[in-house]
Amino acid sequence: MAGRQLASKWLKTEALLSDARVAGYIPRTREYSAAGLLAMLGRYGNVVIKPIVGGGGYGVIKVFRNQRGYGFTYMDRTRVYADFGSMRHALDRVKVRRKYLIQQGISLARIAGRPIDYRVKVVKNGEVWEFRSMVGRLARPGLFVTNLCKGGTMLSCRKGLGKSLPRIKSSAKQAEMRRLTHVCIELLERHFPGIGELGFDYAVDHSGKIWILEVNTRPQ
Repeated sequence: MAGRQLASKWLKTEALLSDARVAGYIPRTREYSAAGLLAMLGRYGNVVIKPIVGGGGYGVIKVFRNQRGYGFTYMDRTRVYADFGSMRHALDRVKVRRKYLIQQGISLARIAGRPIDYRVKVVKNGEVWEFRSMVGRLARPGLFVTNLCKGGTMLSCRKGLGKSLPRIKSSAKQAEMRRLTHVCIELLERHFPGIGELGFDYAVDHSGKIWILEVNTRPQ
């Protein structure tokens, strides 16, 4: 039985940020506004905006600032504009009709130029949480989203870590993901009693730092 569902990415992010053991793994996140987007681009250079409610990569857009101006990538198409106002007007036409949040862009480690992230799925069996899977998701060529429903390729967590970050010990990163998952389970169960299934989306950047991109209560 799946247990309680929680659709809002914002509520789950707030819960995770409330614990110092986890907060450092969360990319800077804020609710979407034009002023907030401009400020985040000024600080990080690139961000991801995503619907507060939604999954499967639906409506996810990468927004960036570079020497040519401001731009965004949606699916496999990138557009660049000379100024922020022009970019924002175009972005507003592409966004789905839902509330969005803005998340600091993370430079994912890559395999042959394709970004990879990791899905860790856990299920509550009686009183015990069990790890059901730890897999890598390699983006389809030309895309930045890794979702399997968008053409991503699944591979083992160990293989993904080994191929994307050959100088870093894969087993140590897997162990860190497991430890972090246990802490997050404890935290989320305290905030949202009744949850019975969780899917953690982890990124590992070029330096080997782990980031929590998202937590799903109905993981695919």
